[in-house]
Parts: sequence; C-alpha cells; structure tokens
Amino acid sequence: MRIYINDIPVKITDKKHTKKPYNVEITREEEKISLNKLKGRVLIRNKDKEAIDDLLKIMTQKRHDKIKKILIQVKDKEKSVEYLKSKFDIVEAGGGIVQNGDKILMIFRKGKWDLPKGKLEQNETKKEGALREVEEETGVKVKIHSKIGATWHTYLRNNKYVLKRTYWYAMDCVDDSNLKPQKEEGIVE
Repeated sequence: MRIYINDIPVKITDKKHTKKPYNVEITREEEKISLNKLKGRVLIRNKDKEAIDDLLKIMTQKRHDKIKKILIQVKDKEKSVEYLKSKFDIVEAGGGIVQNGDKILMIFRKGKWDLPKGKLEQNETKKEGALREVEEETGVKVKIHSKIGATWHTYLRNNKYVLKRTYWYAMDCVDDSNLKPQKEEGIVE
C-alpha cells in the first residue's frame, strides 16, 4: 500500500528492499523514529505498529519538505495496513484526468493546482462519482475512456484524521462551453 501523508509518499510492504539507496535507514527495533532522523529517502525495517504510530504523529500535523519518500518494511503487510486504516475515517472519492487535445484540466484550490475529484455519494459507483465531481467542480462535460488506478492520501478535517481513496479515470472533454470553477468548493480557477 502506498499513501500520501502531506504529499509525501509512504509505502508499506512485506518485501525486502535493498536495491535503492536510502538516505536514512532505521532498522533496529529499539530505535525511535523522530523527525530529526527523517530526511530524503527513508527505509524503516523491523517495525510495524510503532512505526505507523510514530509517523502519523510526526507527519500529519504539517508538511516536512526534507522528507522525500518513506518505505516501511513490515512482517505482516495485511495486518499493518488494517492497523493504519483503523487510525482514520475512510472516505472514497472519484476524479479524472481530463484531456482536451494537448491540454489537461486542472483546478486551483487552497493555493495549489490539483486535479478535479471529490467524495462519492451513497449508492454511487466510482465512475458515476468521478464524472459527477469533475463536472460539478469545473462545469465541463466529460466522458470516461479508461480506468487509471487509485491513490490514498491523508488530511485533517474537524480535528479527525481522514484517509481518502481516490479512484482515477482518464477522461475526454466533450463540451467545455460552461467551464467555470465551483466557488462553493473553494475552487477559484
């Protein structure tokens, strides 16, 4: 599983990784994970729940620009992933990468450019939600031509941790004559 915590990729795996060089390796069970040790590409081995707890405390409060990527190597991936999920409210969302010729549709919200996406409604399929969200956020009529995959990322909402799984689709622009940002969602461009 790969999730993004404050835009930093964190991967949980049960496979041994020795090929890529890491800037920091935390490998002893008794070694504490602390912010001052986390720089560049980080490999954490021989830790399961403790590593997840320590990382959540460190990384969810604010973005840390010195950390590029974290790999947590665990004994039991399934148990570790379930433990991680138990720390969050889970939200499912859909979104799209919309092309119109050589252009890609982006939205500007909260001071940064992003792709249109949003929370699925009850009894809505992933595809239906992705289409609805793109059209609501941008005013552009779209059609799906293929599935891309899913991503996980975290954020804080009302002082609760949220883990959002977004299902992504490649989309084509059908009609952009009503192109306009959804202001009530904080989209300004």
